Amino acid sequence: MTTPVLETRGLSKNFGALRVARDIELTLEKGARRALIGPNGAGKTTLVNLITGALKPSAGQVLLDGEDITHLSQAKRAQRGIARTFQINQLFRGLTVLDNIYLAIGERTGACDRLWRPAGAERAVIDEAIKLIETLALGDDALKPVRELPYGRQRLVEIAMAFAQKPKLLLLDEPAAGVPSSESHLILDVIGRLDKDIAVLIIEHDMDVVFRFAQRITVLVSGAVLTEGAPEEIAADERVRSVYLGEDHRRQARHG
Repeated sequence: MTTPVLETRGLSKNFGALRVARDIELTLEKGARRALIGPNGAGKTTLVNLITGALKPSAGQVLLDGEDITHLSQAKRAQRGIARTFQINQLFRGLTVLDNIYLAIGERTGACDRLWRPAGAERAVIDEAIKLIETLALGDDALKPVRELPYGRQRLVEIAMAFAQKPKLLLLDEPAAGVPSSESHLILDVIGRLDKDIAVLIIEHDMDVVFRFAQRITVLVSGAVLTEGAPEEIAADERVRSVYLGEDHRRQARHG
């Protein structure tokens, strides 16, 4: 059997008497396209924080490529191939798109430690940044300060920066948040162009995005996994409908 890219075993997190993650078992294979859904307060971002190392678990393990990384720092996990985006983008708004992506690549390659070198000395980093910008259809915005871009384009830049880390596992925390519904397809188009070997876990409230993106969906309720399955199975699940989706989303998934 192939070793999963990500595996969580009995992952739990308590804040005093409050249990925000309860014995979560999650497995993502290479190339997975998984959505994580659930009502507000279900523990979705907490789970991402446990996977990335932003939070330490009260119990359980996180494995990457079969290696226990539970006690590694965020930085060490990023070096091993975990990248994420946030609900609110984390960009250098005064810098250009090219500068932002250059810095993300430079952090991975060590070029940021050599910024005192003459301009052009890191030509390979610049070339990689330009190639990534072209791949993600950001060429027209390359030399614009990020703050001048519409919010949807800023989200694309953040995804590009995460992709610049060349991750094994990409965690997207509500990538369509704040993006007009007329532009959400841009997010899906970019995700669709990602390397097929990268495992992607997306947290998203926009069910149009979820059902168009996901091969499988995991439903989290009160810090625990309620169920998981293919999109059509989740849309038809009475328990999911009662806590989250509603009849309209069921019909939309069935006929969309």
